[in-house]
Amino acid sequence: MVIFTAISGAITYGLHGKVDWVASVVLASTAIIAARLGAQFSHSLPEWKLKRFFGWYLLVISVLLLFKPLIPHVSSRPEGLLYVLPLLFAGGLAGFFSGMLGVGGGTVMVPIMVLLAGLEQHVAQGSSLMAMIPSAAVGSYTHYRLGKVFQQALPGLIAGVLLGTAVGGNIANVLPEWALRTVFAVVLVWTAMRYVAARPKSTPQEQGSRIT
Repeated sequence: MVIFTAISGAITYGLHGKVDWVASVVLASTAIIAARLGAQFSHSLPEWKLKRFFGWYLLVISVLLLFKPLIPHVSSRPEGLLYVLPLLFAGGLAGFFSGMLGVGGGTVMVPIMVLLAGLEQHVAQGSSLMAMIPSAAVGSYTHYRLGKVFQQALPGLIAGVLLGTAVGGNIANVLPEWALRTVFAVVLVWTAMRYVAARPKSTPQEQGSRIT
């Protein structure tokens, strides 16, 4: 699903001229490596712990985006390493969480690009979608090799994703920057609350003891 979301969204944003190709390549360079590591690491760490950490991260980021004009941030694109390093970090972090939890990397990439790399919200979202195409492919293939892809559900999910992403991308590109940033932050809060509430999964024995 993430692969087709990224493809459809990147095309939509690209048609509106809202993709920074240099940023996309830099992001993808570390995201590809980290996506594979995240997919493999999903076997070695309790999922609920990582979900909670990710949820708190999203809550902090959403607050920063909402109050962007009032906090220190990069207001224009920096040059050299000051531009490349945040993108490398964002790509690696996004790729890892995408491979680990199956989430879209935009929740990680976009805030870093807006606050630290000086990209406008529309361009950050378009660039993150473009960057996620190769990393999502690597992460998905790794999960496929591990037997963690429910292939029967893919046709319906992909059709819905292609339609929804195209419609959502076009709507996003007619919104002003502040409105799109606010909507994005609200979605982050909603997503974060679900992850923060993650609990350890009960074993069959524990479930049986509750019933008795």
